[in-house]
Amino acid sequence: MYATKIPSDERSLVLRLIEGEEDAFCELYAAYKNRLIYFAMRFLKSREYAEDIFQDAFTIVWQGRRFINPDASFSAYLYTIVRNRILNQLRDLSYQDKLREQILSQAVNYTNETRDEIIANDLRQFISCALQQLTPRQREIFEMSREQQMSHREIAEVLGISVNTVQESISISLKTLRAYLEKNSIVGSDLILILICLNL
Repeated sequence: MYATKIPSDERSLVLRLIEGEEDAFCELYAAYKNRLIYFAMRFLKSREYAEDIFQDAFTIVWQGRRFINPDASFSAYLYTIVRNRILNQLRDLSYQDKLREQILSQAVNYTNETRDEIIANDLRQFISCALQQLTPRQREIFEMSREQQMSHREIAEVLGISVNTVQESISISLKTLRAYLEKNSIVGSDLILILICLNL
């Protein structure tokens, strides 16, 4: 499925990337290209959109390379960026119209076409309703973590609360979202994967 394996010396590549070495950037780009495009295609059902998201993700990586934590999981960092870009795409109503056409004409898996189309069309509504189940503070912390990609420590400093409070809030939020999604009979769907994968 993937043409390129994750390099065993990934941490050293990340360190070189942080220093601005283009060769290291290109190696990481090549190593993750197929797997991230495939991941995005699972939800968007369009290689064109998936490739755009992948390109955007690595643009973000390059522009923000000096802020990358070399001791944290680079893979988790990448997938978080891609996941957030997928959500942004699916929240865009104008994109939804294009997505319906893509699903009908270029669906990756025709056997699941109906299910995928329903998920795509209803995703924005489900996400919005699910997030409304959280308290305002829980929603604020959750969105700072997921959408703004802030670390627990950064969130704690901005809000003037402890890191433990941030961690507890995110944990409760995930449980609340899972419960809401289960209640709406979408257990195990791609939506849950997008919302709760890579619980950093």
